[in-house]
Amino acid sequence: MTTRVLTGIKPSGTPHIGNYLGAIRPAIAASRAADTESFFFLADLHSLINTQDPLRVQRSTLEIAASWLAAGLDPDKVWFYRQSDIPEITELTWYLTTVASKGILNRAHAYKAAVDKNREEGIDEDAGVTAGLFMYPVLMAADILVFGANKVPVGRDQIQHIEMARDFGQRFNHVYGKDYFVLPEAVIDEAVATLPGLDGRKMSKSYDNVIPLFAPREELKKLVFSVLTDSRAPGEPKSTEGSALFQMYQAFATPEQTAAFAQAFADGIAWGEAKAQVFERMDTELAPLRERYNALMAEPAKIEALLRRRGQQLREQFAIPLLKELRDAVGLRDLSSIGQAQKTESVAKAALPLFKQYREKDGRFYFKLLDGEGELLIQSEGFDSPRDAGQLIAVIKQAEQGDALQSELFKIEGELEPVLTALQALREAAAKD
Repeated sequence: MTTRVLTGIKPSGTPHIGNYLGAIRPAIAASRAADTESFFFLADLHSLINTQDPLRVQRSTLEIAASWLAAGLDPDKVWFYRQSDIPEITELTWYLTTVASKGILNRAHAYKAAVDKNREEGIDEDAGVTAGLFMYPVLMAADILVFGANKVPVGRDQIQHIEMARDFGQRFNHVYGKDYFVLPEAVIDEAVATLPGLDGRKMSKSYDNVIPLFAPREELKKLVFSVLTDSRAPGEPKSTEGSALFQMYQAFATPEQTAAFAQAFADGIAWGEAKAQVFERMDTELAPLRERYNALMAEPAKIEALLRRRGQQLREQFAIPLLKELRDAVGLRDLSSIGQAQKTESVAKAALPLFKQYREKDGRFYFKLLDGEGELLIQSEGFDSPRDAGQLIAVIKQAEQGDALQSELFKIEGELEPVLTALQALREAAAKD
């Protein structure tokens, strides 16, 4: 079974080697798995929340696209596209907006942080807060749901957004009586590399301690030689623990090379020699990337053509068919077909008892049985895995008598007879299929 994995890339200038090691390189490696269908998109619509400088948006989008391609992303083996090239995403955003709870959006981390800051400063709590910032989670949900992503790699601060995407998708499914959307799961990589910067702190543009990923060879050498070290002299043993220089080497070296470098530290290697080795090890990997990046940046028309081509293919294969179905689901239909639509819908409603599986904030998996009118018939307890919940659903579906529905793992809401009628309807529908 193929797993769809979706990664959003916010255009924010040329990346540094910390971005490369912590996000770009591992994501590209993961995309090569045989059982994975990978989606990588340039989140240019999201970038408008933070900047209204059109030239900066354009330049950053080009630089980030070129960076990922230079780092080895194969656009013919993964889906690589620009968010704004898929108009169905913005249309879906509106559909999700109509079912999204404002109460949930009020608790979004970015919005809540902005409100808290304004309160601390004694000004109107929504001062400087745009609707774009407030609605950011809905757009992110549309990014994910439109392509049926199963997994979304995110940092811990983004888990909330995946939970919101699940909530909005599940609510839409429930309101319109069909599983239109796959409910995604967040993927947290606990082993993400965090590279120290020139001053030993975490490499970050906010600390002004970064090494640009595509810095020219001489600039790269100069930056590596400026990495902060202690005052231990040549011949004096040096500790690898907490050494920014050692961590930089390790990130680009094999285990054998790293072990040899650690021994050199113990033997008292001079800092100048250590920095020279770090520089050469880094440049060995980065030089080909730098060459590809410069070539790509020199031909932006090729990147533009690639993004448009893949975006159009995505629309035709996924987005356009889905939105056609969703328009019909919400009632945005051909007016001349109203008689047939009413007949079809009444028949469908009469035969639509439905099991719903979902995951709650406690991390456990639940299910419920709804009748054709959306009334709750059965509510389960929590399970450790969706498979456990699914196996019990399969057993319940075969129940023809009340004694087969006696269990501490679920509760019958109301009378028994409607439950048995619903289960019978499900079995009959399955037999017709």
